[in-house]
Amino acid sequence: MQILVADDDPIAVEMLRDTLQDAGHDVVTAPDGDAAVRLLAERPVHLVITDWEMPGLTGPQLCRAIRSGAALHAGGGYCYIVLLTGRGAVAERVEGLSSGADDFLVKPFDREELLARLRSAERIVSLETREMAIFAMAKLAESRDQETGEHLERVQSYARVLTQRLLSNGCFTGVIDAEYARLIYATSPLHDIGKVGIPDSVLLKPGRLSDREFEIMKTHTTLGAETLDAAASRYPGAAFLCMARDIAASHHERYDGTGYPAGLAGEAIPLAARIVALADVYDALTSRRVYKDAFTHDVARSIVLEERGTHFAPEVVDAFVAGEAEFLRIRERYAVDRAASS
Repeated sequence: MQILVADDDPIAVEMLRDTLQDAGHDVVTAPDGDAAVRLLAERPVHLVITDWEMPGLTGPQLCRAIRSGAALHAGGGYCYIVLLTGRGAVAERVEGLSSGADDFLVKPFDREELLARLRSAERIVSLETREMAIFAMAKLAESRDQETGEHLERVQSYARVLTQRLLSNGCFTGVIDAEYARLIYATSPLHDIGKVGIPDSVLLKPGRLSDREFEIMKTHTTLGAETLDAAASRYPGAAFLCMARDIAASHHERYDGTGYPAGLAGEAIPLAARIVALADVYDALTSRRVYKDAFTHDVARSIVLEERGTHFAPEVVDAFVAGEAEFLRIRERYAVDRAASS
C-alpha cells in the first residue's frame, strides 16, 4: 500500500517508516498536517497514519480534510485513516471517529499490533475500492439513460431496507446475514449494467418502446449477466460478482414465472434478484418518465401489494410493508436534495 505518515516526532516517524517498509509498503512522511495535505494532493494514498497533536492541522482536522475530499488526489480510492494518540479516554476516541478516523493506535505502539491493524486496513481498503469500482461501472450504464437520475442510489437504499427487514423478520435464515446485506447494497447498482450494450435508438427513445424495441431492451439482462460472468471467471469465488450476476440476469423475472429472460418462478429466482426486483419497480413507479408522471407512494404501494405472489415474492412484499416508512424517507430525501440543487 501507499502510506503517508504525518507526525512531528522524528523518532516515531522513523520507527513507523522502518516497520512499514519492512512489511513491503511504500511510505512517505510529513512533519505536520499542512505538509500532509500537500502530499495527499500530489499522489494517491491508501492509508494515512497521523499523530493527533501536530503543528498546523491537527490529526482530527486532517481527517476532516481527507473525508471532505479537499485533501485527496483525484486518482485515489478510499483512504483509510489511523490516528496516533496517547489519549485513551472514550471522549477522545469518539472525537477521532467523528472526524473520520477508521482506527486508533495508542503510543507507544506495539509493532505486532501495528501490523495486525494494517492487515485489517488492507482488507477494508480493498473492499471500499472494489465497491467504488462497482459503482463506477454502474454509473457508466446509467449515464447513457438520461431519465434515470438517482435511480442507482435509490434502488441501492431500497434494497438495503428490504434485506434488513428480511433479516430482522428471520426470513431466509442461513442465507441472509450482515455480510449478505452488505453485498446486496454493494452489487444492486449493477442490475442494469447490460444497458451499455443496448443501441441508443432504443435506450434513449423518448417514449414507449415498440414490441420489437422492447425485445431488444430485454436483452440487457443477458448482456449484463454475460459481462459479469466474464469477470467472475477471472476471479473464482468472488461472492460479490456471483450476486451481481444473479441480480443482472434475473431482476426482471416474476414470481409467477411470467418474467424474463428465463421465465424463472418462485424459489428458482435468486433471492437477491427477488429483492432488487421490488426495489427497482418501486423506484420506477415513483419516478417521472417522458411517457408518465411519477406515481404517489400510496399508488405504488397498492400496485406492489396487488402483485404479491405474482410479480413479487410474498416475503419481499411483507418486508416492504414493514419498511414502508423507510422507503418514504428515502424517496423524500432525494426529492429534497433534487429541489435544493435545482
